[in-house]
Amino acid sequence: MKLGKIVLGGLAVLAIAGAAGWFSLDKETRGLLSTLPTNSDVLFWSQRQRDAGFRALDRLPVLAKAHVVAAGAAPSALPPGPPLALSLDVGAYMAQQRSAALVILQDGKLRLERYGLGFDREGRWTSFSVAKSITSTLLGAAVRDGHIRSLDDKVSDYIVEMKGSAYDAVSIRQLLTMTSGVRWNENYGDPQSDVARFNNHRPEPGADALVSYLRQLPRAAPAGTRWNYSTGETNLVGVLVARATSKPLATYLSEKIWRPAGMEQQATWILNRSGQEISGCCIQAATRDFARFGQFVLDGARIGGQPIVPDGWLAEATTRRTDIGQPGRGYGYQWWTYDDGSFAARGIFGQGIFIDPKRRLVIASNGNWAGGASNRADSAARDSFYRAVQKAIDDEGVGKPGG
Repeated sequence: MKLGKIVLGGLAVLAIAGAAGWFSLDKETRGLLSTLPTNSDVLFWSQRQRDAGFRALDRLPVLAKAHVVAAGAAPSALPPGPPLALSLDVGAYMAQQRSAALVILQDGKLRLERYGLGFDREGRWTSFSVAKSITSTLLGAAVRDGHIRSLDDKVSDYIVEMKGSAYDAVSIRQLLTMTSGVRWNENYGDPQSDVARFNNHRPEPGADALVSYLRQLPRAAPAGTRWNYSTGETNLVGVLVARATSKPLATYLSEKIWRPAGMEQQATWILNRSGQEISGCCIQAATRDFARFGQFVLDGARIGGQPIVPDGWLAEATTRRTDIGQPGRGYGYQWWTYDDGSFAARGIFGQGIFIDPKRRLVIASNGNWAGGASNRADSAARDSFYRAVQKAIDDEGVGKPGG
C-alpha cells in the first residue's frame, strides 16, 4: 500500500510539533512523528516505523487521508468468561508474533485479552487485508438492500468504464472469489508487480485511479476457471459497492454494522488518490471492535434479529467457493476457509479475525510480524495457535455432544 507523498526530515517534524504542541499530541501521533518514514510505500518501512505507523496511519493527513466510521452511543457488552486454559505460553506466542493485541471471545464472552508493543485497548490498529472480509459483508448488505440485483450481474453493469475491458466478462461472484481470470501480480517484493506499478500509475484526468489501471489489464484465463489473489479486485469490489449504494464505504459500514452492532470506538478507513476508501485494506479500529465484528458475523450478521445480508449469504461467503491449492483450505467471498467449517480474515503483517462456528469462537489479533509481509513461518505459527485454542475449548467439553 502506497501512502501519500511525505515531506520529511527533522525540520518537518519540528514544524509539526511546534505548531500543534508536542505534548498536546496523543502518544501514537508522537510515536509516528519520531519515526516518520522516508518511503511512501508501507511495505518497505522498517520494523520500528511499522510499529509506530500501524497504530497511527490516520493521525496525519500528510501521511494518509481517511473517512471516519462512526460508532454508536451504546457499545455491545463483552462479558467476562472464565480464563482460557491454554497448553502454550501466550506471552511467548505474542512475542514470536510481535503481537500488539490478542482478544478471544467464546460464546460471546471474553476469555482472553492481552496487549503488546506498547499498544492497548484504547488504540486503533490498521487492518490491512482483514478489510477484504468487511468489504465483502458490505456487498452482501447492498444485495439485501436491493442496490445490487444479483451476484451473477457483470461488473461492467455497475462500473461502466469496465465495458470493453477484460472485466466486461466478469461477474460480481467471480470478482468476490478472485476468479476473474484477469492478469494480476500480487508479489509485494517485485517492483514490476501490479501492486507496485499501480502505485505509479497516472490515470486519465477525472478517472478513478484504480478503475483506470485495472481496465487496461489483459485476460490470463477464462473467467471463473482460476483463482488468483488480487487486492486490486477487492478494491474494485469497494468501488462497485460505493457506486451501487451512492454512499462512501465508511458511511455504509457505519450505518449497516458499526453503529447498530455496537462497536465501542469510531474507526477510520484510509482513502486512495481518488478519495475512495481502499477497500482491500486499511481500516483502523480497536482490536475489541474487530472481535465484535467477528462475533457479529458468527451470530449471523443480524441486527435486531434481522440479517443485514441475504438468506444463505454467510453459508456461501464463508465456505470454499474455489480451490487455492492448499489441502484443507479454500477461498469464499473474500474469506479464507478451512474444511472444518472455520474461516478467517487475514492481514499481511499478522492481523486476523478467526471464526469457528462449531465452538462459538472468535480470535482477533493484530501484530507486526518480524518477518514482514506474508511471512509463512509466522502465518503457520498463528494457525497452530488457532488449533491450540480450539483444543482448549474442546478440553472444556464446550461444543461436544452433551457438553
